[in-house]
Amino acid sequence: MFELLFTSFPVLIRYFQLKRRGEAMTVWNMRTAVFLWATLAFFLFLLIFYFHPKSYSGVLPYRTVSVVAQTAGPVTELDVINGQRVEAGDLLFRIENSSQKATLRQAEAELGTLAAAAIKAEDTLRVAQASVAQATATLDERSEELQDAVTLFERNVGSQDAVQKLEATVKVDEAKLEAAEAQVHLAQADISQTIPAQTKAAEAAIESAQAALIKTEVHSFTGGVVTQLSLSVGSPASTFVLSPAMVIIPDRPEGLPLRVIAGFSQVARAVLFEGMPAEIACDSNANLSFSNSVIPARVAFLQPAISSGQVVPGSKLLELGSVAERGSLLVYFELEHPEHEKIMLDGTGCVVQTYTTNLPGVSGHVIAATGIIKAVGLRLKVWGALISGVGLAGGGEH
Repeated sequence: MFELLFTSFPVLIRYFQLKRRGEAMTVWNMRTAVFLWATLAFFLFLLIFYFHPKSYSGVLPYRTVSVVAQTAGPVTELDVINGQRVEAGDLLFRIENSSQKATLRQAEAELGTLAAAAIKAEDTLRVAQASVAQATATLDERSEELQDAVTLFERNVGSQDAVQKLEATVKVDEAKLEAAEAQVHLAQADISQTIPAQTKAAEAAIESAQAALIKTEVHSFTGGVVTQLSLSVGSPASTFVLSPAMVIIPDRPEGLPLRVIAGFSQVARAVLFEGMPAEIACDSNANLSFSNSVIPARVAFLQPAISSGQVVPGSKLLELGSVAERGSLLVYFELEHPEHEKIMLDGTGCVVQTYTTNLPGVSGHVIAATGIIKAVGLRLKVWGALISGVGLAGGGEH
C-alpha cells in the first residue's frame, strides 16, 4: 500500500496535465504514466523486501527435562502436582521399595556376620598360638629326654627300645607343632586376607543395595515448574524415556542471553549479518496498549549450514529429488535490552523484521530510510494478530 502511494506521482502528474489541457483521461493517454508507476512500484517493492527481510517463523526455543524413574515399580508417594515449582533436590515421588530394603538388610547382616567372624578369627589365632607354644614346650621336653636316652644308651646303661620310643614321640610332637603352626598361618590369613576381602565385598553389596534403594526416590535435578504429570499413587513408574512420569520446564540459566531463532529465505543470506538491527513482535506480547509488543533486537549468529542438506548414514543412496523443501537459513537474535527477557514467554511465536543500515553513501541512507515502511507494516501485523487472536477474524478457535 505505501509503496503504491509513494510511486504514484507519474500518474498524478499526468492526471493534472490532462486536466489542465481539458483532455479526457483514457487508457491510451495514461499508458506511459501507469507503466512508470508499475515499474517504480515493482523496484521499490524489490528494494524494500530484499534489504529488509522478514520471517514469520520466529520462535523462542526452550528446553524441558523429562523425569523418568531409574527402577520399575508402583508409586507409593507423590509429592508434587501440576504447576508446582520445584528446586534442585526436591523429592518428586517414591516407588515401592520393600525388595530393595530386604536386600539392604541382607547385605548388612552379611557384614555383621563377617564382623563376628573377624572376632572369632582373632580367638582362633590366639588358640593356635597357644597350641604352638604348648607343642614347642612338649617337643623341647621330649627332645631332652631323647638326648638323655641316647647318652645312657651310649654308656650301655639304657636300652635301644627306649631310644626308639622317644624318637617316635619326638616325631609325633614335631608333627603336632607343624599342625599348630599351620593353624596359626591359617588364622593369620583369615584375619589379613580372607575376612577383609569378604568385608569389602559385603560393603560393596551394601552400597549397591543403598544405591538401588535411593533409586526408588526420584528427585529433581533442576529448578523449574512441573507439568504434564501422568502419575498417581499406585500407578507403575515408567523407565522408558519416551514415556516420562512428568516434564519439568527448567528455569532459564543465569548469565546467558535469551535468544529468538527464525528461519529466513536462503536469498536473505546476502544482506543478513551479525549485529544487524531487528524488531521482534511475538503473539504473546500483543496487547491493546501496544506496550512492549515490538521489541528491538540484533542478529547474534547465523547458522553456517542449512538443515535440509544434512546427510544421515543409511542403506540407501541419497536422492536429491526427494528433498521437497529447500530449507531455511537459521538466524539467532538477542534482545537489545535485557529487561525485556522477563516478558518473553518460552515457546512463543514471533514475527522477526530485520533492517539493513550498514550500506555507505546516499543510497545506503535511502535504503535504510525505506525500512520505516517495513516497521509500520510490522506494527500493522501486530494489530492484525491481536484482532485474529481474539476471534474477530476467525482465528480464535484456540
